[in-house]
Amino acid sequence: MSSPSELDRILDEWCSRCSKQRRLADDELKEVQSRVREEASALTALGLSADEAHLLAVRRLAKRYPALTELLPSLLGSDTGSVGHETRLQMFAAVDRRAVVAFALAVAAAVAVKLPFLFGIRLTGSEPDQLFYLRNCSLLALPFLAIYFAWDRGLPSRRWLGWSVPFLIAALLINLYPFQADGQTQILAALHLPIVLWLAVGFAHVGGDWRDHARRMQFIRFSGEWVVYFSLIGLGGGVLVACTQAIFASIGVGVEAFLGEWVVPCGAAGAVLVAAWIAEMRQGAAPGLAPLLARLFTPLFALMLLVFLVTMLVTGPVMDVNREILIAFDLLLVLILGLLIYGVSIRQTAMPSGPFDALQLLLVVMATVVDLAALWVMLTRLSAFGLTPNRVAALGENLVLLVNLGISIHLLGRFVFKRASFEPLARWQTAYLPVYGLWAAVVVAVFPVLFGFR
Repeated sequence: MSSPSELDRILDEWCSRCSKQRRLADDELKEVQSRVREEASALTALGLSADEAHLLAVRRLAKRYPALTELLPSLLGSDTGSVGHETRLQMFAAVDRRAVVAFALAVAAAVAVKLPFLFGIRLTGSEPDQLFYLRNCSLLALPFLAIYFAWDRGLPSRRWLGWSVPFLIAALLINLYPFQADGQTQILAALHLPIVLWLAVGFAHVGGDWRDHARRMQFIRFSGEWVVYFSLIGLGGGVLVACTQAIFASIGVGVEAFLGEWVVPCGAAGAVLVAAWIAEMRQGAAPGLAPLLARLFTPLFALMLLVFLVTMLVTGPVMDVNREILIAFDLLLVLILGLLIYGVSIRQTAMPSGPFDALQLLLVVMATVVDLAALWVMLTRLSAFGLTPNRVAALGENLVLLVNLGISIHLLGRFVFKRASFEPLARWQTAYLPVYGLWAAVVVAVFPVLFGFR
């Protein structure tokens, strides 16, 4: 174990180098230096050498401060990247306190999923039971994820109260509203509630400082990585469940009820925390899968939309589609916008425009054309069949997406044609995030009352 004086010497030298770079504001610099000292001291107490503790502490803080990520090599010096250090740090990171807390909260989320069972509510039970789980699935897992980030970011008690309010209000509304059993507003509220709560998780992820553009961008990067890792865990879990069912069936033992009632819901809830922990640990250590997938699927989606639009012009511009097709259009637009937002979040703002930026511009333009066509069909259906919760929700979502797509075309076009920097587009995307949450909150809280809970 290193002596306190050795650690102090290393930290003093690092703070001096960090101050000379002047890439952080004074108050932010003081916070970073204080957190690095705290982290490094705790790590040396657990057995790491002074330079190893310093390296791991700085890497952890770099996930929250992009300026540190850019300056990481110069700030850490040349001796901290040896194979021996990397090996020990990777081994130690696997058992650090963040992993312990994340996995403990994963177990708590899995237990929370089964708490309704004590009151006779079963996931595979009657239709009211299934609707209960549909309404509350996000409330049974996402609060634990918010707790993890609130603890990890060291949020003071007054900010804990701030991020917990949306969860409390959502729990009351979604369970006290007198929804009609076969009504549309109940399904709409259940589908939009995770969007509201995910932004509440984002408030904890950014340490309560939602006004900070860089931290909002970090949350977008985390969200993209989380989706990838959660999907991978889900695919692996699906294979495990299928194999388990098959091998027990070979000896005449049916385990379908146990798997459907216990393993799948508990595993899904726990995976929310595990995927978040993996995404957090991977940031700053090595490039993740999400950037690769974003660059892979952007040209594929662009090609698909190009073929669709050309086909539509050849066969006729009128789209005669039903509600299911319009929902598919909405999901397509959300995916495309997600590719754009995540592509913006992983891009270095100082880099000049290139072919990939032009491809993104083409994708956004074609997505806007599709959105306008879908809006025309929606307005036609509204005039012909009248207002329903589903139609109004779809219309509102398309308008919200259209605003972002339209302004993104303007900002991305100016960047591609070298009339402006990339920064305005990045700031626009992070500034627009609350609009999605606001619309989702309207669907959850206002639509049921507006349409008589039907």
